[in-house]
Amino acid sequence: MIVRRLPALPVLLITVFAAVLAGCGIRATEVPTDFGPAPSRVRCSLSEPDVSAQASRGLPVRVFLLCGSSLVAVDRTVRVPDGTADTERRVLVAQGLLDQLAATPSPAEKEAGYSTDVRGGMTVTGPRPRDPEDALRLSTPPGDLSSYALAQVVCTFSDSAAAEGDGSVILGGPGASPLLRYECTDEVRARPGSAELPSTEV
Repeated sequence: MIVRRLPALPVLLITVFAAVLAGCGIRATEVPTDFGPAPSRVRCSLSEPDVSAQASRGLPVRVFLLCGSSLVAVDRTVRVPDGTADTERRVLVAQGLLDQLAATPSPAEKEAGYSTDVRGGMTVTGPRPRDPEDALRLSTPPGDLSSYALAQVVCTFSDSAAAEGDGSVILGGPGASPLLRYECTDEVRARPGSAELPSTEV
């Protein structure tokens, strides 16, 4: 019986090929791959509020918070005593909106990615003697606010009883500082940090 030997090169190729097949699975890695649990809430999305419960706590309003790079409206309430005159009512609503903007977002809002750039302590008053009757004056000049905070204030006021009939808002600072009429546009809501707020001098 004659035994034939296989050439050395084919034997070597078969050995290498078998080794490659054996190691074609997922290799171990030293790089950590634990990215934490999956998000429990969709970003910038909150569960629907109980409107009837909110109404029992005060006047339902909407304020614009930051989420990602955009402004997103969330529901709030402000207290306005019954029988308040219209001129005083506008100021009370505006102050309540400022307070809501400056409040720390709830845990659910934080989890969904909401934040605010409006700082606490800011107050609002009605028009001075020579101002238009719809003017509102902030204790901090609007020009001193960050672009994000000013966009939050303007868009929140424009969507409330503090705005004029056309949705524009006349804002000024303390004293006799000039007044400007601001508008909240779709572009401002989409890019509050970079889009310029449309404004005209009053």
